[in-house]
Amino acid sequence: MQGIAKTLVFMGILLICVGAVIILAQKIPFLGSLPGDFYIKKRQFTFYFPLATSLLLSLLISVLLWIFSRR
Repeated sequence: MQGIAKTLVFMGILLICVGAVIILAQKIPFLGSLPGDFYIKKRQFTFYFPLATSLLLSLLISVLLWIFSRR
């Protein structure tokens, strides 16, 4: 039972962190509108692919995980 309890606590903390990131991401003005983000709008079709934003966030998360894994 302790294993399930620890997993549930971890999942709860993870959900809180994801929620906080989603709320704070709206307040960063350049996030989602970087030069490498593709936005194509036609008459009845819209395509948005945030390539540069995805790469930047991936790099940031990788660096943070690398820093915390060294401890």
